[in-house]
This record gives sequence, structure tokens and C-alpha cells, in this order.
Amino acid sequence: MRGQGPIDTSAASGESPPWQDTRLSPEERAAALVPLMTLEEKVAQLVGVWVGADASGGGVAPHQHDMDTVQWDAVIGNGLGQLTRPFGTAPVDPVAGARSLAASQAEIVAASRFGIPAQVHEECLTGFAAWRATVYPAPLSWGAAFDPELVEEMAGQVGRSLRAAGVHQGLAPVLDVTRDYRWGRTEETIGEDPYLVGTVGAAYVRGLEGAGIVATLKHFAGYAASRGGRNHAPVPMGRRELADTVLPPFEMALRLGGARSVMNSYAEIDGVPPAADEGLLTGLLREEWGFTGTVVSDYFAIRFLERLHGVAADGGQAAGLALRAGIDVELPTVDTFGASLIEAVKAGEVDEALIDRALRRVLAQKAEQGLLDAGWRPLPEDPDGLRLDDETGRDITLRLARESIVLLRNAGGVLPLAPGRRVALVGPVADDPMAMLGCYTFPAHVGPHPEQGLGVEIPSLREALAELVPGLTYVPGCAITGDDTSGIPAAVAAAAEADVCVLAVGDRAGLFGRGTSGEGCDAVDLDLPGVQGELVRAVLATGTPVVLVLLAGRPYALGPETDAAAAVVYGFFPGQLGGQALAEVLTGAVNPSGRLPVSVPRDAGALPSTYLSPPLGRRSEVSSVDPTPAFPFGHGLGYTTFEWSDAGVRGPAEWPVDGETTVEITVRNTGSRPGAEVVQLYLHDPVAQTTRPVVRLVGYARVPLEVGRAARVSFTVPADLTSFTGVRGRRIVEPGDVELRFGRSSADTAAVLPLRLTGAEREVGHDRKLLAAVAVTPEEGGGI
Repeated sequence: MRGQGPIDTSAASGESPPWQDTRLSPEERAAALVPLMTLEEKVAQLVGVWVGADASGGGVAPHQHDMDTVQWDAVIGNGLGQLTRPFGTAPVDPVAGARSLAASQAEIVAASRFGIPAQVHEECLTGFAAWRATVYPAPLSWGAAFDPELVEEMAGQVGRSLRAAGVHQGLAPVLDVTRDYRWGRTEETIGEDPYLVGTVGAAYVRGLEGAGIVATLKHFAGYAASRGGRNHAPVPMGRRELADTVLPPFEMALRLGGARSVMNSYAEIDGVPPAADEGLLTGLLREEWGFTGTVVSDYFAIRFLERLHGVAADGGQAAGLALRAGIDVELPTVDTFGASLIEAVKAGEVDEALIDRALRRVLAQKAEQGLLDAGWRPLPEDPDGLRLDDETGRDITLRLARESIVLLRNAGGVLPLAPGRRVALVGPVADDPMAMLGCYTFPAHVGPHPEQGLGVEIPSLREALAELVPGLTYVPGCAITGDDTSGIPAAVAAAAEADVCVLAVGDRAGLFGRGTSGEGCDAVDLDLPGVQGELVRAVLATGTPVVLVLLAGRPYALGPETDAAAAVVYGFFPGQLGGQALAEVLTGAVNPSGRLPVSVPRDAGALPSTYLSPPLGRRSEVSSVDPTPAFPFGHGLGYTTFEWSDAGVRGPAEWPVDGETTVEITVRNTGSRPGAEVVQLYLHDPVAQTTRPVVRLVGYARVPLEVGRAARVSFTVPADLTSFTGVRGRRIVEPGDVELRFGRSSADTAAVLPLRLTGAEREVGHDRKLLAAVAVTPEEGGGI
């Protein structure tokens, strides 16, 4: 049944109907509206519509071009739940885009009985994924910065730009914990440690939600642990790994960030796709964790229950499975939640009560955002003044890029580059602005539109370094991909004639095979793409001191052959001004302070293993394979030195299983220039009822210090942070001996503090304490 024109919303008393009454709660307003709607009107609120999806180059979603397109006029007559990516599908001027969006919303309001506008969503993982919008560093760079406050500031700026353009929901952050670096979407993750991912991810959520944008947690759950690192592949994961490694970042983002939406994972865990997993999306997420927001499907994920997973016979059955599991909104466009679902309800195959349940959640969220208010207006304030790339955004992206660059090695002090030295710049990513961008940036995600340009200025490393290094010479050497080695001799000659060679290699992000990193761009091993490995070996053989720079979306193996590199620097797609940040680090204008959010492996062929390994996951006498990384999680150097001293436990060494303990250490800048140290705190549990990681992160602090200055850094750690899933499948705090270790990295321990957890074994749940409290106190008479 199609809508019958706008409904008369006036009442005999002259008051607005209950669903427009702002004195009622969002849930009460939604409950008042649901009984008034036809089945067709209800279902229309549970879908998005993607206009212009055929303009998005090679496609921005899996199987996008296999799906049926929809006609605008045919779907808005019954109302509409969401509008999909009006800015992020093709290049559009921001002002023209805002006015076009307002016109579309006016059509939606006028066409349906209740006049409810659509909720608008966009991608925002590296900033508003729109043409002419500031491009921020990729999430691995967030993790490398170890600076949640700056990430929250970034997300707040992103959220304000979304809001100013008329957008309501952002599809970010990604909270998948990296488990296999071959996975193409490793660049979208924050790192390989759940505490780091959770704290930084929650900060991003706070920034986005604080700006009035609905944050969407991705991808719930287990997506990054696929077999072989392949996109959409099955996940061979036990429930213990799921509970202890994969789920905690989602808990933190919900409880500490206040996210109002969750998106399902494409993968399947032990044969059950999350889109059809009632135990996950309803039992755990809603009943145990108390989530009250909306669950949206990843693009086409409900149809994939039929086409890729084979757990549904047709679209109607797939829709029923998803609704029963707990998915409320089908994205990106009308498919199984259209005619297929309506027919299934009328045939008695799907209970209409499931539709009503989802509808109440959707309408309540719209009420929260003012979309049910009688006075709602479609045009944002001052649309003609809309600017998505401004000085504030560029300042934040530069600061974050600077903090994210990781110096891994600096033998002989080759860095910073000394003035007057002859420098050769070599490598295929050295003069490529796209080498700064992850796959969820607008230029990489939407695909090439040469006539429109990138939309913002993105200096390459060559452009930025040339401004700081007079006489810089440049030779590409080879392409990022392909087998052409004809350019290597020229690169070797340039390196041989120089005092120092900066050799820049790495990735170009893309989607579904159009890049070397990104969604659907998985790797069979961790060798550098193309013939870049040959280029590296040839340049190192010249004997010229080499600064090996990697601009990449995953950690590539740095085996023994790269030990000849005098210095190694890593940038994880550092964003719009990443070239400037990197040049500043290389020349010493900026003191590097990034730390690895992922380990950098030594062997390209060994199956990747993160630092969260039990003893048998590390080097041992029972295997000939040594998985010890070239550089461990948390590692990073700078151009100054720090002394760590006077580590201790404040109070007794006994730690109640329901209490907390405080540990502290003094850090002093003993070098010749200001810098920032990242103090990391790890837990070691030598004997437990299940195997445990040798160490795992339970706290960290970024500590900037002037020359000669010191600070006392303390962590108050709740015993809940020692909890894990025991042999009976419940999360417990287990009494016994443990250690808290201060570390410069996961493999470089500065101090060990033995403690004993006392009391009876204690079961904890979703309400457990999730954070260590950090205090950084400058020494008396000094400043940080």
C-alpha cells in the first residue's frame, strides 16, 4: 500500500500529535507513531536509498553492480529511512551538495503521509569522505600516535563538518583488532591490541557523538580474523578469543564513547554470519550489554546471507533472519527489506512484530536528532558558507600526522638529515600524493575523476622534502606494482652518487583489487608489492647510507636483508599533510614520537602472529619457525633520550581481586631537545587456568617533556583489567601472582613490579571497569 499524501497532524486541541511532542521521550514518540503506519510505511523506514551509486567508478561496495537499482519516485511515497552517501558517491561541490540534499529531503517530506525526513549517512573513517573535505590520517596512524585526546579532537571536527552539511550518521570507527596483516583492511584498524583499539576508538566516538553525529561501530564482530587474511572469509575463532580480544573495543566504545549505532561484520564465525546471529546482535549486544541504538547492515550484507553464505533461500528469508537477529536498517539501498520482506510478512513467514521492534528503534533515533519535530528544516545554517577543508581541520591533520610517524631504527644518527648533504630520493611512492591516503579517503574510495582533481592539496613526500632539502634529486626506480625493473639501475646510480638516500616504498590504497591495500586488496604474503623488494636490495647494496621509508596500510616484513638500512621510518597513510609531516621528521623539524600499533614482522612467508601470543606462540625449541618480529608492538624512537627510574607500587603489593593498585615511574628527558615519550604498562600473568598472552597492554601515557624536565607517571589499575575468560567460559579475575611491567615497547621492559591478586575468584561482566586511570605530574619546580 502506497502512502496517501501528507497526514493531518493537527489535533482538536491545536497541539501537535504525540510523535511530534518534544516533551515526550524519543521512545514514547516512536511508540505513538508505529500503530499509525501501514506495513509498507513501516518497512520504508528500515531501508536506505543510494542515488547515483552507478557514478562511483569501479564500485565502493562488494557486489555493488550485481544489485538491482531503485527508482527514486517509486520508493519515497511511503517515506524513507536513510539516504546513502549523497556527498560520498561522486565529486560534488559542498555548497551544491548541501542544497541538493535539502531539496531531496523536501521531496521525501512532501511525498509521504507523516513528512519524516531521511537520516543521512556518510563514510568518515579518515574524515568526511567528500570532495574538497580535509583528509585525516588512517586509523593505524591514530594508533601509532597513542593520543586519544587528539583523535577525539579530530573526530569532533569531522562531526561538525558532517553536521553542517546536513548529515546525521557517520560509518566509523572501525574497531576490528588486527589479527592477520595480510587482510586488506588492516589499514582501517587502529592496531593489534584491544586496549589501544578500545581507548582510541572510544575517543573517536566521543568526538563524533559530541558533535551530534551518530557514530557507527564497525564491524561487529570478528571481521579482521578471517582465515588467510581474506576479505569476507570464514573466521576460525573460538569464543574465548572473541570475548577477550575482539569484543572489548566494542564494549569500550559503547560505554566510554556512547555510540548509538553498530554495523554487522560480513564474515562468519564458526559457520554463523553475524547478520543472522541472534545471540550476538540481540543476546549479547542488547540483552547483556544494554545497547538501545540501531543496528545497521553492512552494505548488501543481508542479501549476502543468500548469495554468499547460503543460509537463506531467498531475499524474504534473508530479511527475516536479519530482523530476528537484530538488524534494524538495511543499507545501502532497498533490497531484501523491500518487496521481499513485505511479501514474507503477508505470507506469514516473518512476524510483523519484528518490523515494529526495529521501527521503534529507528524512529526513536530520528526523534533524538529532531527529525520528527514539527519545526524541522532541511537546509543547514549558512549553506553558502560551507567549507569542508579549513585551517582548523588542516592543523589537526598535520598534528596527528606528526605524532603518528614512527622511527624504527636510526643507526649512526643518520637522521635527522644533516644540512648540506647530497640527498637522493628514490622509490615509487615518493612523488605520489595518493601514497598518503587510505582506501576510505574520498580520492581513493570513490575512484578516479581526473577532471575534478583530488579536491584538496596533498603534497607528496618529494614536494615537501624539496622545500627543506636543497638540491634534492629524485628517481622513482619502479612502480608500486608490476614487474618492470628497467628503472632500478637509474635509482641505484642516483643513490650511489648521494651522501644519503631516502628510499620510499609501500602501498597505494584502493578497493577490490584496485590497490595493494584496502578493502578487498588482500595479500598472499608480507613482501612489498611488485618489484619494490628488488629495488630495496639494489639500493642497499650501493653502500650509501639509506633511510628506508615505508608509506603503507599494513606492516610489511623487514627481513635480514633490510638490516643494512641505516634508518627505518614508517608512516601508516598519514593523510593530507602526511608528506609535510614526514619531511619534517626526516629533517629534524619535528622530533618523531610515534609508536608501532602493530608489530613489524621479519619473515614475509610465516603466518602472521601479533604480540598477543602465549608462550607457545613465540620462539621456542619445539618449532623451527621463529615468529619474533623485526620491530615489536609499541616500539618507536626519537631524536632525544629518556631515563626511566624509581618505579614502584604505591601501597601494598597485595591487590584485591575487587580493588585497584597504583604503580608509578619517573621519566626524564636526558637528551638535547624536547620530545615525547610513550610510557606503556603491560600485564604479565605467569600462571592462569587458560593460556594467556605473555604480556598485554593495560595502560599508556604520552608524556611530552622539555630538555632536562621530568614527570612522575602513575597508573591506577582496577583488578578488572586482569580479567579473562576462564575454563568455564565466564570472565573472571583470578587470584594469584602477576606482574605489571613498565615498557618502552611490548618487548623492551624498563621495570617489573610483582603483585599478588588476593581473594576468591571473582566473576565480572559488562559493567566491569575498563580503564586504568593515568596521572602525569611534572617534577616540583619544573614543567612538562
